[in-house]
Amino acid sequence: MEHLRLHSWNVDRAEAERIQQRLRAHVVVRPPDQPPRLIAGADAAYDETRTTAWGAIVVLDESLRIVESATASAPIRFPYVAGLLAFREAPPLLAAWQQLKTRPDVLILDGHGIAHPARFGLASHLGLWLNVPTIGCAKTCMTRDCPFPAQAAGSKTPILQNSELVGFVLRTRDRVKPVFVSPGHLMDPESAARIIRDCCRGYRLPEPLRQANRLANLLRNS
Repeated sequence: MEHLRLHSWNVDRAEAERIQQRLRAHVVVRPPDQPPRLIAGADAAYDETRTTAWGAIVVLDESLRIVESATASAPIRFPYVAGLLAFREAPPLLAAWQQLKTRPDVLILDGHGIAHPARFGLASHLGLWLNVPTIGCAKTCMTRDCPFPAQAAGSKTPILQNSELVGFVLRTRDRVKPVFVSPGHLMDPESAARIIRDCCRGYRLPEPLRQANRLANLLRNS
């Protein structure tokens, strides 16, 4: 499946930050046009030498059954820098996307959307490249105001940035660490949290992302 090409990934840190600042103005935060029928998860894993990244995308239907999966690898050309994850993980994920035949209605990524210091995390970046609604579902918080919710699954608290709602801290399983959910592109905070909640099946991660994480790690270890 084709995607847009907005810039080169072969950049240094300063240029990466300039790209974030330029592109974040194009992010659209709004409810999706309709409830998603096909929901995909996307994740990347690295080999032991940290020279290659594997990207995996798994598409699930409304019953959370796997419809299609796609994988790809790419050399790592960007160092790990907090807040610039897209420049490390997007190339293998975009390569995997090109192998897909099924276009998902929503893509969930292991990273942040607009709940990000630059208001432009991995989910926002990939949303623009793919022109598809995206959700960031991260394991850690990158903003100051992330109060934890009650211990019951489904509990949530708002993530605020300059008094603006940018996402939710969502408990997906009783007494298990929450996830940090924010819209990436063509999505809003409330819809993002609802979709993540509805995709959970007794695990901390929503099922599309859990399956993508599992597949990426299998590829790394093979």
